Amino acid sequence: MANEVTIRNYPKDYLATDFTWDNDAVGGEKGTILKISGARTVAASAADNDQIAGVLAREKIANDGRTQVAVWRSGIFDCVVQGGCVTGDDLTISGANILKKYTTLDDEKGYVFGKALETSTDPSSTIQVQVNLD
Repeated sequence: MANEVTIRNYPKDYLATDFTWDNDAVGGEKGTILKISGARTVAASAADNDQIAGVLAREKIANDGRTQVAVWRSGIFDCVVQGGCVTGDDLTISGANILKKYTTLDDEKGYVFGKALETSTDPSSTIQVQVNLD
C-alpha cells in the first residue's frame, strides 16, 4: 500500500489500543489508516465513509498468526490530504490512507479522523494532522 501516515508526535506515554486484526492472510504497513470492520476488529481503510479506528502502530505481516494489533488513536501525524484544506479543518477518510476535508455531506456519518494543523492548496499534499479519537 502507499501513503501510510508518519508519526510526528507520539501519543501520551506511547499508548496504543489493542484491536483484533480482520484477516491474518492480509498484512498492513505501520502507519496504515484503519477502519472498524467488526466487534473491536480493524482492517485497512479503503473508501470514503469508512468508520475510523485509528492508525496501525506496528507492521502486521500477512500469515504470521498474530491476531492482535496495536492501534494509535491519538497523536500528530503527517497525512496525505486531497482537495486542499485550511488550518483547523476537520478531515475524514477519502480512500486508502488518504484524507479529505470533512464537508456537510459527511456529517450524516460523523467520522472525523483529525484536525488539519497546516493549510494545503495542492490537489494532493502531505500535512500535519492532530488525531484524537479517544
